[in-house]
Amino acid sequence: MTVASSENTLLNMELTFLGTGTSQGVPVIGCQCRVCRSTDERDRRLRTSAMVEADGVRIVIDAGPDFRQQMLREGVRHIDAILLTHGHTDHVAGLDDVRAFNFVDYPTIHRVDIYAAPYTSQTVLKVFDYAFAQNKYRGVPEIDLHTIDLNHSFKVEGVDVVPISGRHSRFEVTGFRIGKLGYLTDFKEIADEEIEKLKGVDVLVVNALRFEPHDSHFNVAEALDLIARVDPRESYLIHMSHEIGLYDEASSRLPEGVRLAYDGLRVKI
Repeated sequence: MTVASSENTLLNMELTFLGTGTSQGVPVIGCQCRVCRSTDERDRRLRTSAMVEADGVRIVIDAGPDFRQQMLREGVRHIDAILLTHGHTDHVAGLDDVRAFNFVDYPTIHRVDIYAAPYTSQTVLKVFDYAFAQNKYRGVPEIDLHTIDLNHSFKVEGVDVVPISGRHSRFEVTGFRIGKLGYLTDFKEIADEEIEKLKGVDVLVVNALRFEPHDSHFNVAEALDLIARVDPRESYLIHMSHEIGLYDEASSRLPEGVRLAYDGLRVKI
């Protein structure tokens, strides 16, 4: 197996956390727990997604049901590509909203490149079949779907991206390394050889659903174990449920160099 290194020559890179919550988001509908009633904006979490801007190239990772809201909040008018981690609803349900980017400069049409592993591409083709029909009706998303080879890196407008494979319970899931950034969400298992691909990153983002164990997501202890093995300069936890606790209280339980991410947080890399 060969995977090109992502040591690359990126000079300017910024990560924006578009959403940091689990599939239900926080607050959870109908819940009256302390976290869901919190007035701290850091406790309000849209579904997990991120935006990476590297040397003028803008890449979004995952487009869940809050994609439209996230793009409006950040004032985004153009994206170069979307990387998908897997086909679950909280990570792909917003893909229809790429139409706005297609037609923002109408009559010029900007097609959107989407990159996904084979198992995720199949979900996109099934759920958004109307976008790939031979006789499409007017206004459907204009998508170029690229099925990636998990054994090789690929380029988005010249930016090198290395796929990182893992398991999300019985499902396959893909993380990504872009330059000195490693980004994993919805992981429960990761092989040693995949961890090796993350060695040398400055910033590692990894899912941590809650402090207690869970059968299909890393909990905090498992995330911290992975962070220790990769040994980045700093790390951020994402894909957190309301069970993680209040932001300040949960943060006090983390070691130095590890932080809870929150929606809208920007990190220079």
